[in-house]
Amino acid sequence: MKQFKTIYQRAVERKDGEENLKALFPDNIHSNSTLSRVSDDFYLAAMTKAVFKAGFVWKVVDHKWLGFEQAFWNFNVDRCAWMSPDDIDKLIVDERIIRNHQKIMSVLSNAAMILALRESHGSAGQFIADWPCSDFVGLLQFLNKNGSRLGPRTCQYFLRSLGKDGFILGADGVAALIDAGVVDRYPVSKRDMKQVQDAFNTWQQSSGLCLADISKVLALSVDVG
Repeated sequence: MKQFKTIYQRAVERKDGEENLKALFPDNIHSNSTLSRVSDDFYLAAMTKAVFKAGFVWKVVDHKWLGFEQAFWNFNVDRCAWMSPDDIDKLIVDERIIRNHQKIMSVLSNAAMILALRESHGSAGQFIADWPCSDFVGLLQFLNKNGSRLGPRTCQYFLRSLGKDGFILGADGVAALIDAGVVDRYPVSKRDMKQVQDAFNTWQQSSGLCLADISKVLALSVDVG
């Protein structure tokens, strides 16, 4: 596996200097104390936005977002977790939102998951804040198993939108991981994801950077054409 300093230097060269590279690092990574104070309603809203953006045109979701907030009762977790069949029927024909039945149903399921996290950990924010970044893939797997329509990529974007430190495995980042000898394909299996996590942990220890910064360095260290 390539040493991180080699990958970092390649990214510095491609961006014409370390200052230019660092200017591109994510600026929304929050502390655990900040994450723990975010309301459950906000977590449900961010989760829902990530679900509806998956496989869709992001700007359309952003444009309609006020309508989503109105239609889903400002993402009040208790209200969304107890949606009735009549509520669902109304949402399916509600022009304020994107009328995808399965994604609409995911709001109910994910609200129920958040209620369970509130019961077991005090809040979804506390649960996510307490989860160690050294096992980021474990958090992705938990959300995928216990939530609805929360695949790995959807969860990566959801958690980044909240400011949870972690990585995003886009095409360029995966190309860098393959080039570094971490994986030989897009990581899907638990074995592949463990190898990715181990590599990030090793690079974090050697560089002192957070996972989000390492993810950005990887993405900027290769040419994907």
